[in-house]
This record gives sequence, C-alpha cells and structure tokens, in this order.
Amino acid sequence: MDSTIIQPLHLAWCSGALSGAPLLTKSTTLQDLPGVFADHTCWQSLAGSKPVYHVEMFATPDRPGELYTGVTHLMPGKVGEEFFMTRGHFHARREQGEVYIGLRGEGLLLLQDEQNSTRLERVYPGSVHTIPGFTAHRLINTGNEILSALAVWPCSAGHDYSALKNGFALRVVDDAGSVRVMEVNHD
Repeated sequence: MDSTIIQPLHLAWCSGALSGAPLLTKSTTLQDLPGVFADHTCWQSLAGSKPVYHVEMFATPDRPGELYTGVTHLMPGKVGEEFFMTRGHFHARREQGEVYIGLRGEGLLLLQDEQNSTRLERVYPGSVHTIPGFTAHRLINTGNEILSALAVWPCSAGHDYSALKNGFALRVVDDAGSVRVMEVNHD
C-alpha cells in the first residue's frame, strides 16, 4: 500500500484560478463569434480582437471515464444591448450532463432542450447548476465584473455547436439598467 500523501489540484475560489497541474487555455474574441449576437452591425463595428471569454482547464487525459475540470471567465460587456455570452453548445454525446458552480460575478445560465424549451438560472458565487443531458447551455454575464464558473464534464461528451445554427430561443438584453429576456422567433 502506498501511504504517500499527494498534493491535489487547486482552485482559488475567489478568482477561479486553477493550479497544481498543466493547464490548457482557450480565448474567444468577438471575431470568433459571428452570428451569435443579434445586432450584427454593432458586432462588426466593435474591435474584433476584444476578448469575450477565456477557458482554462486541467490537461486531463481524453479517455472514457475521465472528467474535464475547467473554469470559464466571461468578461462584462455588451454588443448593442445584448450582454456578453459564451457561444453555447449541446454535447456531441447528447446524453452527457455537466455541472457548473458559480465562483464570482453574476449572470445567467441559459438552458435549452432539443424541443427548444428554455429556462434561465441565476449564476452567482456558490450557485450550483446541474445541466442534464440533451440540454444546450450558455453563460451570460449580466454584471459589471468578470463572471467565472467552474465546470466539470465527461471527457467523452464533446461539443456540438452546429445543432444551434439558428441560435437559442431566448436573448438577454440590458433594458435601461434592467435585465430583460426576449423570445426569438426563428421562423
């Protein structure tokens, strides 16, 4: 029996910083998000290299049974009146779920099933969100600071962005300092 005590991976709860193992990072800028925001003219006029969000995750072996652990850091900002958000996705293996835990900032988690039924959950430090299989998900930053959320999901889940080519059925906008949710007509 090996009685060695190992140092586990680490998450700084207040900032969402990960440490203790090699990390993979990915940054997404406005230019990486064509068609995501409703106001295409405004989207085009903004600096294309402006960061919208970045993700850092532990470099976990990609094999069945393993879990990815990562943090999304979503910047505050808007395109027109629409709040910054992640691209959003279904999992390629639709039956795979995911867990989000709010670390800092405030925002919303938009959930949408394959029949376009939607719901929104408030995200804030300490909030826990169980995203069921067969459910697309997107983070939306409705606050004035970075919204960070820890995510844990199966390595086998994958991402399917093409299933949302028409976008989500809801949009979240700033309406004179208040958050307003609008339904989208995809006809």
